[in-house]
Amino acid sequence: MKWTGALAGLVAAAAGLLVAEAQAQTMNMQEVAQALGVRCEYCHSAPRGSGQAEPKKDIALAMMAMTRELNAKVQAATGKPANEATRVECVTCHRGVAIPQPLSAIILRTVAEKGGVAAVEQYRDLRKQFYSRATYDFSEEALLEMVQRVVQGRPDDAIALLRMNLEFNPQSAKTYALIGFAYTRKVDDASAITNLQKSLELDPTNAMVRGQLEQLQEYRRRRQQQ
Repeated sequence: MKWTGALAGLVAAAAGLLVAEAQAQTMNMQEVAQALGVRCEYCHSAPRGSGQAEPKKDIALAMMAMTRELNAKVQAATGKPANEATRVECVTCHRGVAIPQPLSAIILRTVAEKGGVAAVEQYRDLRKQFYSRATYDFSEEALLEMVQRVVQGRPDDAIALLRMNLEFNPQSAKTYALIGFAYTRKVDDASAITNLQKSLELDPTNAMVRGQLEQLQEYRRRRQQQ
């Protein structure tokens, strides 16, 4: 009777471990889906039992293995135990999207392929969908840094993005200054001067913008005298 009771206890304990492991795996899959902003079908695309290939599932398994390796390396590098070391998780990179990319990379690719109007529309859509999350950086600083990368070669596209930024930040002296610079790329001195003046109204202490404005005004005076 004692052996029977002990065996029953072992079977119950093993069953409990299997249930706990299944629950942990289910929760883990739920966390992965939430981190990527997808449903289970995103990876489990083939009908059950069909034997069809599921490439996204294979990628997910490889990424999960990579995450475990990264956490082991973090612990080794910091010398901290697992409960104290900062953990790398799916959400660390994905932040609610299946393919994690910086916002600037997404918008700049659209600028190059479809132009500024399409990029503005895309930015608005992403901002509406993800603004309250940590998925993308919708700060003005990030947007202006991105625009600086296109203003030289694509001033019209830069102006479109900057005009959009004024809707969110109407008192942005930096934005008006960049618009002014963009107009100089278009050889539209009058529009450039108007926007540089507006920038100085908002930030009279900006010596660089003041210098640009004075230089441009002097250049126009000389041209008019010729």
